[in-house]
Amino acid sequence: MKKFLTFLILIISFPIQAAEISLSDSLALYGKPEYDSGFKNFNYVNPDAPKGGRIVMPAYGGYDNFNPFIFKGIAAPEVAELTLDSLGVSPVDDVATVYPLVAKQFELPKDNSFVGFLLDERAKFSDGTPITADDVIFSFNALINKGAPLYKVYYADVERVEKVNNRHVRFWFKKDSKNKELPLILSQFKIYSAKDWNGKDFSTPSLRIPLGSGPYKVDKFSPGKYTVLRRNPDYWAKDLPSRKGFFNFDEIRYDYYQDTTVTLQALFAGSIDIREEYIAKIWVSGYDNDIVKQGRIIKEEIPHNRPATLQYFGFNTRLNKFSDRRVREAIGLAFDFNWANDKLFYNQYQRIYSYFSNTEMEATGLPQGKELQILNKYKEQLPPQVFNKAPQLPSHKDYMESRKNLKKAVELLKAAGYDFVDGKMTNLSTGEPLEIEVLSNSANGSTFTRVMLPFIENLRKIGIKMTFRNLEVNVFKNRLDTFDFEMAILSFRISSMPGNEQFEMWGSRSANIHGSYNMMGIANPVVDDLIKGLVEAHDKETYQAYVRALDRVLLNEHYMIPQWYSPHDRVAYWKKFKHPETSVKAGFNPFIWWSEGAQK
Repeated sequence: MKKFLTFLILIISFPIQAAEISLSDSLALYGKPEYDSGFKNFNYVNPDAPKGGRIVMPAYGGYDNFNPFIFKGIAAPEVAELTLDSLGVSPVDDVATVYPLVAKQFELPKDNSFVGFLLDERAKFSDGTPITADDVIFSFNALINKGAPLYKVYYADVERVEKVNNRHVRFWFKKDSKNKELPLILSQFKIYSAKDWNGKDFSTPSLRIPLGSGPYKVDKFSPGKYTVLRRNPDYWAKDLPSRKGFFNFDEIRYDYYQDTTVTLQALFAGSIDIREEYIAKIWVSGYDNDIVKQGRIIKEEIPHNRPATLQYFGFNTRLNKFSDRRVREAIGLAFDFNWANDKLFYNQYQRIYSYFSNTEMEATGLPQGKELQILNKYKEQLPPQVFNKAPQLPSHKDYMESRKNLKKAVELLKAAGYDFVDGKMTNLSTGEPLEIEVLSNSANGSTFTRVMLPFIENLRKIGIKMTFRNLEVNVFKNRLDTFDFEMAILSFRISSMPGNEQFEMWGSRSANIHGSYNMMGIANPVVDDLIKGLVEAHDKETYQAYVRALDRVLLNEHYMIPQWYSPHDRVAYWKKFKHPETSVKAGFNPFIWWSEGAQK
């Protein structure tokens, strides 16, 4: 009788448990999705864009590897981007929501103990074999066990992966995890074929072309010279709403260059079809020729809604010379953005003023409301200026302002234990003059040489010797990966919804992992707590308050000297391409463009 009652209880309880799991056509982090379940396509594409034609684009540096997810080697990122699919897709006008790709539906229990992905029966690799739960599990485990160190940090809250059946996989979270973003970020990793990788080492750089499931297949390549990808006419997802209007070219070719300026002449010569312009002076004066005047090459500024790419001079705070925030602040006071923007950039740029510039989450003014409540919990651990001084970058509008900034820099350095000795700013405890080496890479070194000259001169005035070194891309990467630098010119794309990746970029647990994105070596317990808070936030107001608090604390520590950004993508291209006309600030995305002469 007892066994019967137990059995009956289980039967009765199962429907209740099942009802606790919601099955949905999308995963929204906050609020309601932008697109209903029956949507036909994203709003910023042309769903009727014709297929066909060819586009040649520049890439920079070189490559010796087709796997961008490992620590070793220099990867060709276009291969993974265009030949592999992920479980879901987040559009540019709804970055906090994931829509179906390999996964046709998503499941979440009420207690958020796991996220489940039900795979589309049509999903297949380019050889026709189906994408299964085994492939999803293999790809995840490969990232964790064989991939770059950052992935262990990124997915640290995943306890285990469960294969429910061939088309159903669940990721179970650690019991103490409150990572609200985790379901979304698990939808984004690329899916490899487990069978294709059988007997091969995922962690070893290789130019073996992996079996893909995406819209393109690698047609031919020459390492460091070019990569040619051909559209797969049998691409399984070509008619999915999340793919409609994308990937319209039959062939995409990337030609590799060592310097961005060389590609301007390549564009004029017709060797490439399109290029983004990163140098303001060239954008203003470098296109003054008959090809452009006749309209054969079009110059266009395309607005974007992306957070500003975080471009900056980064300090290696692991070094004693940069361990004191006052030293870092003093050096930042010598950087004259006003001069660079006026004399070099034709006033086309805006100063990066936040880790999250061009979003709704920048720390501005004094902290108030929920942000202040959050920061008050750490009042004993934070300096008073976090609460009583608004974040503000130094201005160099004229000679007197520059002189005032340099005078303040000397005061800060003296407070940190430095003073002039024989005209050199010297650490009085060690007797070591303050000298700084700044590294850049060959792709942008020629541009930054001009920017660096007044910076170097200003520091010379206060007894600091700065040298600037421009390295080849692979040497530069190796130096950064092993933290073998003093200062470096760094650049990161910032997520529209900052989340778990912030641990990798600024968190203590990644500070001493070679190859991590925390190149500056930030190890700050308050920063760790604030990242944890934004990841665990359950409503948008709290989430944004935590991001602002994080921004304010990071800015106050002067880990970096912010540079500049443009709210537009500057693109020049031959008049044989078209792109959607849309009110969505989608920015430059060649994968929604098409050839003018292609057939519908």
